[in-house]
Amino acid sequence: MRVRFAPSPTGFLHIGGLRTALYNYLLARKHGGVFILRIEDTDRSRFVPEAEQDILDCLAWAGLEFDQGPEKEGDCGPYHQSKRSTLYEAAADTLVESGNAYIAFDTAEEIEVMRERHRTQDNPSPRYDLITRSEMSNSLTLSAQEVERRVGSGEPHVVRLLVQPGKSVQFDDFVRGTVTFESDTVDDQILVKSDGLPTYHLANIVDDHEMGITHVIRGEEWLPSTPKHILLYEALGWTAPRMAHLPLILSPTGGKLSKRNAEKQGIPVTVRQYRDAGYEPQAVVNFLAMLGWNPGDERELFSLEELVEAFSLERVGQAGVQFDLQKLSWYNQNYLRGRSSADIAGQMHPRITEQFGECSLESVVAAIDLMKERMVYAHDILEAAFLFERPLAYDEKSVKKKWKEDSGDLLKSFTRVLESTQHWTSDGLESALQSAIAELDIGVGQLMFPVRLALSGQPSGPGLYDMMVYFGRAETLFRLNDAAQRLP
Repeated sequence: MRVRFAPSPTGFLHIGGLRTALYNYLLARKHGGVFILRIEDTDRSRFVPEAEQDILDCLAWAGLEFDQGPEKEGDCGPYHQSKRSTLYEAAADTLVESGNAYIAFDTAEEIEVMRERHRTQDNPSPRYDLITRSEMSNSLTLSAQEVERRVGSGEPHVVRLLVQPGKSVQFDDFVRGTVTFESDTVDDQILVKSDGLPTYHLANIVDDHEMGITHVIRGEEWLPSTPKHILLYEALGWTAPRMAHLPLILSPTGGKLSKRNAEKQGIPVTVRQYRDAGYEPQAVVNFLAMLGWNPGDERELFSLEELVEAFSLERVGQAGVQFDLQKLSWYNQNYLRGRSSADIAGQMHPRITEQFGECSLESVVAAIDLMKERMVYAHDILEAAFLFERPLAYDEKSVKKKWKEDSGDLLKSFTRVLESTQHWTSDGLESALQSAIAELDIGVGQLMFPVRLALSGQPSGPGLYDMMVYFGRAETLFRLNDAAQRLP
């Protein structure tokens, strides 16, 4: 089994592109096959110089290691289409010589005139095909001498596939089942552009053949192109690979998750955006795997190795699947909880010291221990500023609603109890608070709320007694006394 992921470097890698890469990777790994990365860079007008490095970085971030590709040469390189032009030229020449393709000299203006001439209510978009090719300037209507003269003089021309009418072609799709199309619905597609570069269709088919690709797994948006590809395989006398067209990824409000549609709803569309936003790569991979595929049971959490074991194209559905950011956050929280506090602390320690000043790695580990169950992303720890610096202010709504006239006095009374507390542990501090409540003859909330507010400046947060253990006796007493003095 040989599969490929073949992105175009026309922008940063789309999150849907990563799903395509993932499914190819899973299939290759499950069957002991070869996973190839091919850069389809023939569209020079839309080429983005940094896009290829972004593709490499994103695949590495997601843990999808390819077997052959840029910087990892194999037996069928090079892996940039821009370096494979001789193969496309040879294929185009073969098609023209065999009569399966022809040379056309029509300008864009001439083609538009033809379309206007044939446009009707029933046919709003006339094609360049059997019906119209006979009235155009091409090697089917011109003499061989005229064609040779025009080509020799450097007149711009393209190479088009000669599509024969009346053919019914079928192929079996792993996701769609048997797909049938009629050749009458296919235009004489351009194979080589006037600049001499191949179109996607020709280069794609030549490369898949030359690289021995056995299975093509790609998005549903490529399904309308498949008839052209099947006809090209037949014209070249090659066997087409098996096909699988993955269901569309839909936005939460419906419709394809396009860049414009996603940006309107605040959904990141590039893998780089998810990486920069602090998502765990395993969470993104697990989430994407479930966008269109299911394991056949109730499991939702899979490591990459477990996905390899469980994956099959037969369990990929046809229906479009909604992109749910809340579900992705759930995955992220689960994977974050699976990491050790020391691991997260190692990642976040530089940013914490940059934002709050010097603090020990051990204290960051302890802070993450406190907050881990409440965190969705590793960088959420930065929002718990009270763990690294004393509160500069107290939540105004909470003060107005719950800070009473006697709250400051209650804090002072509690500090006296804490000063004599022998066991500075969660259990010891809970006993101390219960003793203070009994001595002061008040409700639990009358004391717990002012204590929490004094320590963190917030009405909610990690466990109160664990937080006091984290701060230690001196810092806890200072914060309680400071709040008693500063708040009215």
